[in-house]
Amino acid sequence: MQTKLKMNWSLSCVAVVALCTLLNIQPAKADEGMWLTMFLQRLNMTDMKKMGLKLSAEELYSINKSSLKDAIGGLTPAGNFQNHFCTSEVISQKGLLLTNHHCAYDAIQSHSTVKNNILRDGFWAKSTSEELPCKDINVSFLVRMEDVTARVLAAVKDAKDEGERAKLAAAEIAKITAEATKGTHYNAYVKDFYKGNDYYLFVVESFKDVRLVGNPAEAIGKFGGDTDNWMWPRHTGDFSFFRVYMGKDGKPAEYSPDNVPYVPKHSLPISLKGVKPNDFTMVMGYPGRTDRYRAAAGIQLDMEETNPARIKLRTKRLALMKEGMDKSDAVRIKYASKYASLSNYWKYFIGQNQGLKRLKTLDYKRNLEAQFQAWADKGNNAAYKTVLADLNKGYADLKEVNLFNTYRGECIFGAEIVQQAQQLYMVRQMLAKPEGAAMKGQVLGGIKESLTDYFKDYNAGIDRKTLAAMLAYYYKDVPKAQHPDIFAKISNEFDNDFNAYAEYVFDNSFLASKGSFLEFLDAYSDETLTKDPAYMLAESFARKTDEIRPKIVAANAAIDKGMRTYLAGLKEMNPKTTAYPDANSTLRLTYGKVIAYKGKDAVNYDYKTNIEGLMEKEDPANEEFIVPTKLSEVYKNKDFGMYAENGTVPVAFITDNDITGGNSGSPVINGNGELVGTAFDGNWEAMTGDLVFDKALKRCINVDIRYTLFIVEKVGGATNLIQEMKIVR
Repeated sequence: MQTKLKMNWSLSCVAVVALCTLLNIQPAKADEGMWLTMFLQRLNMTDMKKMGLKLSAEELYSINKSSLKDAIGGLTPAGNFQNHFCTSEVISQKGLLLTNHHCAYDAIQSHSTVKNNILRDGFWAKSTSEELPCKDINVSFLVRMEDVTARVLAAVKDAKDEGERAKLAAAEIAKITAEATKGTHYNAYVKDFYKGNDYYLFVVESFKDVRLVGNPAEAIGKFGGDTDNWMWPRHTGDFSFFRVYMGKDGKPAEYSPDNVPYVPKHSLPISLKGVKPNDFTMVMGYPGRTDRYRAAAGIQLDMEETNPARIKLRTKRLALMKEGMDKSDAVRIKYASKYASLSNYWKYFIGQNQGLKRLKTLDYKRNLEAQFQAWADKGNNAAYKTVLADLNKGYADLKEVNLFNTYRGECIFGAEIVQQAQQLYMVRQMLAKPEGAAMKGQVLGGIKESLTDYFKDYNAGIDRKTLAAMLAYYYKDVPKAQHPDIFAKISNEFDNDFNAYAEYVFDNSFLASKGSFLEFLDAYSDETLTKDPAYMLAESFARKTDEIRPKIVAANAAIDKGMRTYLAGLKEMNPKTTAYPDANSTLRLTYGKVIAYKGKDAVNYDYKTNIEGLMEKEDPANEEFIVPTKLSEVYKNKDFGMYAENGTVPVAFITDNDITGGNSGSPVINGNGELVGTAFDGNWEAMTGDLVFDKALKRCINVDIRYTLFIVEKVGGATNLIQEMKIVR
């Protein structure tokens, strides 16, 4: 029987600090926490004012007036208005957006060719007519948020299990979003907080016409490459520009040459005054995911099994990509974005595991749980007494299928041909149903349209080697009981020679080339599909997944329910305190200060870097540390213009703002509401940040806005962009 929890974690009830009493630590400081903008007046303004904020709460978040939130755009995939992959900020009254170079990387790569390689050489539109459409990107601005906890919890109070709870919640959320958007052009979504103890509605205005305006050469935008990634000190010009367009009626519209630049409710002025130690800073954006309340058993599973598997598999996939990219400029362009994306979190998982061990996070979590259990045993709530045992059981069950789940995603679907085959497997299941069969032409037509972009960035040679390597890893590492039946075929017909099997698949599958794929779609045949070797591979894994999925679902349901109960118990144990919510791709504000740190014994880092440090790193023989000729010339001539400080140009600086993935591109704003930088990374010593906050070491790495504008004007020559910004000196 499901225990009914009466606890409501509504942020409006109490002031937010960390789990102080329970955790035996100091209350959460200003630099820790990703705060919902709706509650800043009640929860944070006193601290923020003391630290240097000059604005009112209404200037930060308002429904009826222009406020800071109106300048913050969440970047999403086309057609998606709630899952933000990066953040951007409006910096002119003509809809000019600033974000990171790595956030625009896909868009830049998609417009690059061997003859016009704007990824390598950079791109600057000198007029709006030269701006490049980015059909795969939308940008959303928050209109308002609302607490809908009571409605959702009332709808699920009689649910018999987690599955029914999810269905009832989804039904109520559908009603809430429909009511919120009725008669408007807005979109809306509801997100849960504290593992389903709270729910909030977000109403957004989502724009579909986004265009690339400018980006520095890759040697600037990605200076330092994988070597410097997640590291400080940094000298990376990680910035790019988009522009938002709207219809002539002022509303979002599909791309059209007739659309006009977006006129924002608010745009950020830009300060050239720079930063100094202890200056107040805010970062507003869309942090993706944190899991800081995860149980010890979950941390242990990540440390001992999941992360090592990800690191191992990605190391091989990256090596195979690099091998192909080094042989051809065309392949290098095709795989630039895929490689960067895969590499980013490959290094992250390495750093996270090292940090978890260094901080003794597992011991820390176990100690917290022991304190909770001691408190729960003294009370009358049976659910609290058993919740940790329930969580441990859920993770024990998950561990039995964890390698299968991890390898299926990282390994098998690491081969792109299998991803395509899996898509056709799902299409075949859909077409077998009457309602699906009626949509056959539309579905197959959509696949056909996608193939141009897919094969534009595809290399069968790399994919074949990847398939062979990943199948070999799966065969060796995953328990034999979790092997799909395709491995019997590989054993019987290919003597477990995975290279030979991969050759067979690519030689005989219509999925390996655009021409044969299109021919199949034009004359779709179930018989042809089921005989295709790539499809047979995907179908075999799909059948095994169907067999194992119930156990994965059951384990995750137990964990979800357990965490919801555990967090409610923590709140009840400490009624005068609560915890800030984990990040979940909703708009948050973090605040802190400019501050240096000590990385390790005898290693003390300054709070900023300058252009001299970039030149010191220059290495023409290393593609990660090449300095473009134009930048070298400007540096030699000391042509720094209005962006100089003490005879140099600042490049980057660090703050103790609390950020994570999704905050990339977020504005760093001073106490006057002026833009001073753009957040783009975290530091190596604090790679545990998604699981536990380390106050001493956690740092947010930011491009100094003066370096951004210096590159725009002095290297890119795009003075037209400078002229449309409001610059404060």
